[in-house]
Amino acid sequence: MKDLVIPWGSDRDLGTPASRATETVSLTIDGFQITVPEGTSVMRAAALAGIEVPRLCASDNIEAFGSCRLCVVEIEGRRGTPASCTTPVASGMVVSTQTDKVRRLRKGVMELYVSDHPLDCLTCSANGDCELQDMAGAVGLRDMRYETGRNHYDPSGLGTLAQGDARSRRPATDPGNPDYIPADDSNPYFTYDPSKCILCSRCVRACDEVQGTFALTIAGRGFDSRVSAGMAGDDFLTSDCVSCGACVQACPTATLQERSVAELGTPTRSVITTCAYCGVGCSFKAEMNGDRLVRMTPYRHGKANRGHSCVKGRFAYGYANHQDRILSPMIRDRIDQPWREVGWDEALRFAAERMRAIQQDHGRKSIGVITSSRCTNEETYLVQKLARAVFGNNNTDTCARVCHSPTGYGLGQTFGTSAGTQDFDSVENADVMVVIGANPTDAHPVFASRMKKRLREGARLIVIDPRRIDLVKSPHVHAAHHLPLKPGTNVAVISAMAHVIVTEDLYDEAFIRARCDWDEFQSYAEFIRDPRHSPEATALLTGVNAAELRRAARLYATGGNAAIYYGLGVTEHSQGSTAVMGIANLAMLTGNIGRPGVGVNPLRGQNNVQGSCDMGSFPHELPGYRHVKHPEVRAIFEAEWGVAIDPEPGLRIPNMLDAAAAGSFRGLYCQGEDILQSDPDTKHVAAALAAMDCVIVHDLFLNETANYAHVFLPGSTFLEKEGTFTNAERRINRVRKVMAPRNGYADWQVTQLLANAMGAGWTYTHPTQIMDEIARTTPSFAGVSYERLEEQGSVQWPCNEAQPDGTPLMHVDAFVGGKGRFIITEYVATDERTGPRFPLLLTTGRILSQYNVGAQTRRTENMVWHDEDLLEIHPHDAEQRGIHDGDWVKLASRAGETSLRARITDRVSPGVVYTTFHHPDTQANVVTTDYSDWATNCPEYKVTAVQVSPSNGPTGWQQDYNAQAALSRRIAAAE
Repeated sequence: MKDLVIPWGSDRDLGTPASRATETVSLTIDGFQITVPEGTSVMRAAALAGIEVPRLCASDNIEAFGSCRLCVVEIEGRRGTPASCTTPVASGMVVSTQTDKVRRLRKGVMELYVSDHPLDCLTCSANGDCELQDMAGAVGLRDMRYETGRNHYDPSGLGTLAQGDARSRRPATDPGNPDYIPADDSNPYFTYDPSKCILCSRCVRACDEVQGTFALTIAGRGFDSRVSAGMAGDDFLTSDCVSCGACVQACPTATLQERSVAELGTPTRSVITTCAYCGVGCSFKAEMNGDRLVRMTPYRHGKANRGHSCVKGRFAYGYANHQDRILSPMIRDRIDQPWREVGWDEALRFAAERMRAIQQDHGRKSIGVITSSRCTNEETYLVQKLARAVFGNNNTDTCARVCHSPTGYGLGQTFGTSAGTQDFDSVENADVMVVIGANPTDAHPVFASRMKKRLREGARLIVIDPRRIDLVKSPHVHAAHHLPLKPGTNVAVISAMAHVIVTEDLYDEAFIRARCDWDEFQSYAEFIRDPRHSPEATALLTGVNAAELRRAARLYATGGNAAIYYGLGVTEHSQGSTAVMGIANLAMLTGNIGRPGVGVNPLRGQNNVQGSCDMGSFPHELPGYRHVKHPEVRAIFEAEWGVAIDPEPGLRIPNMLDAAAAGSFRGLYCQGEDILQSDPDTKHVAAALAAMDCVIVHDLFLNETANYAHVFLPGSTFLEKEGTFTNAERRINRVRKVMAPRNGYADWQVTQLLANAMGAGWTYTHPTQIMDEIARTTPSFAGVSYERLEEQGSVQWPCNEAQPDGTPLMHVDAFVGGKGRFIITEYVATDERTGPRFPLLLTTGRILSQYNVGAQTRRTENMVWHDEDLLEIHPHDAEQRGIHDGDWVKLASRAGETSLRARITDRVSPGVVYTTFHHPDTQANVVTTDYSDWATNCPEYKVTAVQVSPSNGPTGWQQDYNAQAALSRRIAAAE
């Protein structure tokens, strides 16, 4: 397959994994001398010398197995013909890979494989992309000596006769071939055809070693061996398979094959780009046949994913061509009218005139923008620039604030910078991992696979979560400690761990004296030593067993390299910022900062949460986290933009909504974000949107927010644009255009058209010019350019003169802010309390197959795994309420109510219920309140007092909501 764009690194598979040894050895292969690290396989050494040894069972992302026997070689002084994949090099070794003997052996081995394989190469979906086919050619197999006998591939059982002729010869009572197993087509994305399986075990090993699910096995013995997914009655859909695609990618034949390849043909070119789902930031080869996207293959040199993927990134890209996509601009005067399709000029003129009129009537600060963590850095930068340089105010906010703004504040206060400290590779050196308020296997599955691999190697795990997530116990992985805390008590649990570390003298005094403010530590130590912070004193509050917490704290402090990974279960609380500072305190207490295998690592939920924060999307900060009040910071952008910048911070999203309800905020440009479904207190959001004079939604689909919009500007998918994303490890990855924008414009162009319609005069012609502007104005991006990204593949900020190649590890010799700061973390209970009316606590999260509000994944085959939101409830709570599994239940809070089906499970503790928010039919956020983090206004999604009761189906509010949504999405027929 020819690659159109392979910007960095070779794409060759070298057969076996690289050795980590530092010592080298020299050997001779086919007369060529080569020096390689000790422990390298002969196969890999040959490949590095440019000599390809035939193979079928070997791949460099899984350990050598030595089963296919196609890679045999001769080694001077050794008997026999060892497999080159399992034979390590030795100093002075002389290897011959092409002797007459090994050629004869390979041809014989290949002949045996082909004897039990259908010879339908011309019509096989893997034709031209099949390793068995390639290896047959490589060994020179041109005919076969074996006569047709017992086989797995012929359903008739009559050998290689033409199918039509075979059917005509079969007696009516002939049962056919008992060894033939029909294809398993249960999975929506790929098929499993046992008749083409050569039992190389690559799929099984990929599932075990790369993904860590252990869903596949080789069942049976000898001729009866076959790959099996789960129990005897299971297929690929009902088994433990998570559809990550590792097995499909590993398969050397068409046994496991993407349906898209069978339908669209073998790809002929590819483009390297970055996934637009979660914050891991996986690199993919978008493989094309003409202008049709055939498949997304994880790129082996992607530094975030190292050649792995999940079901969303690998397969769920079909939304780009879904019939629901809106491709023409639309406008309407009132939200109760049907939409009217218009041209771009008319839509932009309509939007600009309305926004100017609002400012003329209600003042300069009466309009604002909302950016999205799903858009590129360049697009997000332009949206905040639109607010500041065109609208003339700082009314800019982002969905990143409703998830991870406490990370920015908390880490900024303690470490001096608003981002995680490590790269993903660092996990390979971790001895202890703390996962708090995160569910990596569902929300960050590719990184979770790397975590699981390290755990199987011996690392220890502490899970702090109200729910029993998969990492607590799953095949071959279990947590050393699970602390199932009561939602809302993160700060108390973190402080209790710190209390144990300080009172038992487990802290790293040398690190603290050298790297932190010693006086602040003394004050903090006095605070945290107070007996009220002890595990015993807080146990009744948190619900965590005191002895178990003490053991977990000791493990974290004394277990070697210890890394903390946290998610929205930490930040989406009224004390989210306090909890982040508490986590930073733990890392500084134990010296777990500044080297591989340690650190404080926020797991970002969406693909560009980090980037949208970096680009100045908050109302009080310009790009690079510099406060808008500082004249020297404003001067940089005023000189670049040629306009004056308001020194007063603008409105956050909650402030915009409150002001809209009060009548002072009247216009909104919302790019790529669905605040009606994703923000808390849905009824309040709807009322605020309805009160505005002009809501401009710029998106792919008529989302829930568009129910209240006056202008709809069609957006473009990540496949249709150029730019960059910044992932959770601060890695800036290129996004490359795979196909032309179906709507005619990339999103950055649409923002520029709107700005120019309002008189801006912007003249960007390519996103590289926007990145150059970012580099000129933002110190941490000063060394970032498309040229550097093409050369290096990716870089991690800060990237500047001091760190020209980027910064994988932060705070190595000193904290960015100078001395690390210990900050007092007093626990303050949330105002949201349970009581007789609302005795249960609701917490929310995500599921593997769906993404965020589901706008993308609900328009793919991922719906087969999760077609509705479900309410998880403990058996005790369900029994008290007369609720059975699958029953409709009403979920009610002080803010609102909705209905959904119940799932009875002990994954949640008594008194706690859990649901996802992927489906607008449920609108789970109608029950969440307007309580938020004290420092950042990050909503408190994770703690809502609720009652659950039996129901007959959707509530009256849901029915009214769906009726209003249907009415608002009418599109008038073209005249």
